[in-house]
Amino acid sequence: MVFLPDLSVLVTFSVAAIALSLTPGPDMTLFLSKTIVQGRLAGFAAFFGAITGLLLHTLAVALGLSALLVASATAFTVLKVVGCLYLLWLAWDALRNGSSFAVDQTARKKETIKSVYLKGLWINLFNPKIIVFFVTFLPQFVSVSDPYAVYKLISLGVIFVLIATPICAALILFADRIAALLKRSPKATRLVDWLFAAVLGGFAIKLLLARST
Repeated sequence: MVFLPDLSVLVTFSVAAIALSLTPGPDMTLFLSKTIVQGRLAGFAAFFGAITGLLLHTLAVALGLSALLVASATAFTVLKVVGCLYLLWLAWDALRNGSSFAVDQTARKKETIKSVYLKGLWINLFNPKIIVFFVTFLPQFVSVSDPYAVYKLISLGVIFVLIATPICAALILFADRIAALLKRSPKATRLVDWLFAAVLGGFAIKLLLARST
């Protein structure tokens, strides 16, 4: 299908998406905390708020980058190179500072499901790291000369959501055990940090080497 990237690209993207889905961040902190404090329904509400934000980011990025591609193929290429460097920085930052993850089991305030959903959406939409990441990450899987770039960018965003959903659903279902594991063994989060750094760092280096040959 012309609206989907090649199989090799899909496989590479899927591996990166799995690593990203397992990487702790503000979204995961929110839906796991809400699950522990308020129950699984609240956890799923926060998660689906975040998913809505991701889909909106995908649409905005696809339309914005397609306009950039039409205006200047060179600028689009520069963005991809900058994106590779940003991915390397994310990998280094994960190893240096670790994950920004801590399940908040002390926040006992009860919120409506709608409020939890909107909080998940808000955190995702206005997180600058997510915005920058999507702008620099998705273009790596699209060719400058591809006339179907906008459709492939949207497809990748949807695929990312499809991959993240079962992973995050499992995290919500076993939130109590995960919180206990993280409290008992900080090495577990460091293992995720190393996985995240290895996938993103290796991917960025591969892309940079491919551009130099």
